[in-house]
Amino acid sequence: MNVKAGRREWVGLAVLALASLLVSLDVFVMLLALPHLAEDLGATGTEQLWITDIYGFVLAGFLVTMGTLGDRVGRRRLLLIGAAAFGAASVVAAYSTSPGMLIAARALLGLAGATLAPSTLALISGMFADARQRALAFAIWLAAFMGGATLGPIAGGAMLEHFWWGSAFLLGVPAMLLLLVLGPMLLPEQKAVRAARLDPLSVVLSLAAILPVVYGLKEIAKSGWQPVPPAALVLGAAVAVVFARRQRRLADPLLDLRLFARRSFSTAVGGMMAATLLMGAMMLFITQHLQLVEGLTPLTAGLWMLPAVAANGAGFLVSPLLARRIRPAYLIGGGLLLSIAGLLLLTRVDTVSGPVTLVAGFALMNLGAGPLVTLSTDLVVGAAPPEKAGSAAAMSQTGGELGFALGIAVLGTIGTAVYRSELVLPEGLPETAANAARDALVGASVAAGQLDGPQAQALLDASRAAFTTGLHTVALIAAATLTVVAILIARLLRDVPPSGCQAGSEQVTGRPQGADVAAEPTGPAGTPEAEAVLTDLGPRG
Repeated sequence: MNVKAGRREWVGLAVLALASLLVSLDVFVMLLALPHLAEDLGATGTEQLWITDIYGFVLAGFLVTMGTLGDRVGRRRLLLIGAAAFGAASVVAAYSTSPGMLIAARALLGLAGATLAPSTLALISGMFADARQRALAFAIWLAAFMGGATLGPIAGGAMLEHFWWGSAFLLGVPAMLLLLVLGPMLLPEQKAVRAARLDPLSVVLSLAAILPVVYGLKEIAKSGWQPVPPAALVLGAAVAVVFARRQRRLADPLLDLRLFARRSFSTAVGGMMAATLLMGAMMLFITQHLQLVEGLTPLTAGLWMLPAVAANGAGFLVSPLLARRIRPAYLIGGGLLLSIAGLLLLTRVDTVSGPVTLVAGFALMNLGAGPLVTLSTDLVVGAAPPEKAGSAAAMSQTGGELGFALGIAVLGTIGTAVYRSELVLPEGLPETAANAARDALVGASVAAGQLDGPQAQALLDASRAAFTTGLHTVALIAAATLTVVAILIARLLRDVPPSGCQAGSEQVTGRPQGADVAAEPTGPAGTPEAEAVLTDLGPRG
């Protein structure tokens, strides 16, 4: 019989929720701050993409690595190290003086964020041995993540309204300090009894496969088919092959590719990656449209995003209840049809009708994504063998983060290419203003501020129309892609029963509660409950 958690564990959960909130809030604040920091730092269109997505790429690249490292050195220890690094990198980002410095700071934020997510999930699993309490704990953790999404536009917008753009990065510093103070008192230390060996070469190869591909895509969209970008794509693909072959030979692979032979596992991971790939890009375009096309202030733009955030939260909360009676294949597929309707609505957005259509399409898109985001982790963990459950949960997170960053990189470059091809500059425009306008919409906005009234308005009208065409193109690509994803999920997962047909988590995963990882009682957190053995690193939905 599992011992129920007490007050100390629940207070510890509140502390852990801060880390989840901060990782989420950082992404949303970044999207609102981008136009302002780009103008202040003089960032080019390509540098803006790097500033935006380097965080997600580094985070995704190191999630599995940090999960393994936490098994070896202790989850609480790694969490506190990550919190300290996250706070320090936030300060560096806030006071960056160049695009390169900000890109480096964002990379450090991603590295620190990679220590927070797997450590948090593992600690919650150990602190709440009772299945019902654990489900509630993970629901609270997810609510904290959504709280970051909600507070990000409001708090970030308020900071940008009254302070300089760097202040938005300082929002998380007090919370990280609180985690550093209370974490040692409230959280148990946990280490794996049989920790997998960390392979440093696999870590290097995984990053060496991802980053050249992203660089090549960005540069091709910006400069065309010059010699270097295609070479970077080939290099990244070649390293990916080497990485995959090494994983097949290792006894403790960083990424166990054999799990993808399981239909439900590969379908859930692939669906999550495809959906987040599209959501990340659309969010980037929508936040810029609100500020640079609609002309809203950061705070007002943040308020207009709240309906979409609320719709996302509603999808998260309702999906587990519906999943008790509806098969995941149909629930996820039906939700994606709602997202497709929202994307098609975005193609009706123009430059003069106001933000209502834009926000309505974004809200539908987020509401429909709820079932996929909520159920995919449980599908991934349930499809994995018992000894691979923790790795599978980390892989689900990695796929989501990587998809988010890839979407900004790939669809962002497509949208930028459409913008440049559709941009018709007014006659008589100074060369410097023309070059700035061709680079990105934010450059056109800055250049317009230095021109006379009629010429400035003509430049703004042309650049806003071109950007809106780019939004339409990306929305259509996303809708077509999600249609394929919805059909595949409905077909490939049709045999997975509703969760109400499963008596408990043991039937889902085929293993008893408790294995593999032990908790060390250290300090005040060393209660009998904290000494319970862990099951896996991921929530069960």
